[in-house]
Amino acid sequence: MSEGEEQRASGGCLCGAVRYSVRGPLRDVLICHCSMCQRLHTHLGAYSACSPSDLTVENKEALRWYRSSASARRGFCSECGANLFWEPAHGHHISVSAGSLDRPTGLRVQGHIHREEEADFCTDAGTLPA
Repeated sequence: MSEGEEQRASGGCLCGAVRYSVRGPLRDVLICHCSMCQRLHTHLGAYSACSPSDLTVENKEALRWYRSSASARRGFCSECGANLFWEPAHGHHISVSAGSLDRPTGLRVQGHIHREEEADFCTDAGTLPA
């Protein structure tokens, strides 16, 4: 990505200690129902993704990484605990917590993954009253 290209998106944690920007394309959002996302987010994860070279993190001192498995690590704010990133060990992309993105995102949900691990209390939100 060249230096002259515009910022595509920005975001940050709940307390503002970690801010980031993305230059380049963002993948539409995947909703993850895996057991790790359930424990981390108390239900499910919603992630977009970008190239690691397109992500710039401000105040890296407040960003912490937790190796959640042999195949991935998760980035979070050391001040407020907000979950911001999920990075697979292969390093081809970095997933960005969709809820941490500033609005408008211009993104849509493209699908669900790991439905086989879906929580027993999870129902199709489309059938529930508002």
